[in-house]
Amino acid sequence: MTDGPHRLPPLRFAANALDPVISPRTLQHHHGKHHRGYVDALNALVTGTVWADMSLQETITATRHQVANRKVYNNAAQAWNHAFYWQSLRPGGGGDPPAAIKPLIEAAFGSVKACTDALAAAAAERLGSGWVWLVDHGGQLAVVHTANGDGPATLTCRPLLVLDVWEHAYYLDYQERRAAYVKAVLDKLLDWGFAADNLGQESRRTAMTTEDGGC
Repeated sequence: MTDGPHRLPPLRFAANALDPVISPRTLQHHHGKHHRGYVDALNALVTGTVWADMSLQETITATRHQVANRKVYNNAAQAWNHAFYWQSLRPGGGGDPPAAIKPLIEAAFGSVKACTDALAAAAAERLGSGWVWLVDHGGQLAVVHTANGDGPATLTCRPLLVLDVWEHAYYLDYQERRAAYVKAVLDKLLDWGFAADNLGQESRRTAMTTEDGGC
């Protein structure tokens, strides 16, 4: 592990807690190698620089439009996105959302199933690697997807939860069957409570408005 200002956040569940939807092998590989790799690479890039004292969000905002510092942006964004992804999952998830968010889901999509269908459709539409987000755009919920490491810095809306659709998130368990992975996560692991928390607590906003962002 590279020394530096950023740390790999621990998972809030055991390595086998998401099995059989996400196997311990995938979880350990994804969190312990991929996520850790982004954190370590970021630390190596920022230590001793002007970014060393910045949070992930501040680093993302500061470097997003700097072509020369694209590696810093990519690793900071991927570290942030992965941390948000782990919080979007829980053992025994899926099912009925809390009352704090369910009416907004129904208002935006017509039903909870229509919302999960929209998330699944966005995952299928996302060509190549990326992320699928449920977002709050001024009180209106929507589903958007972003490429590669892009995320909240490219949006003018607040992320509520996210699905990782990079191949490393599912390939060991599902091979090329992204749709099967997405359906299983939506049905059995999605943490609607985390989405409701993000919706209801203004002090925990993580979206960063940019002049060229949009939902």
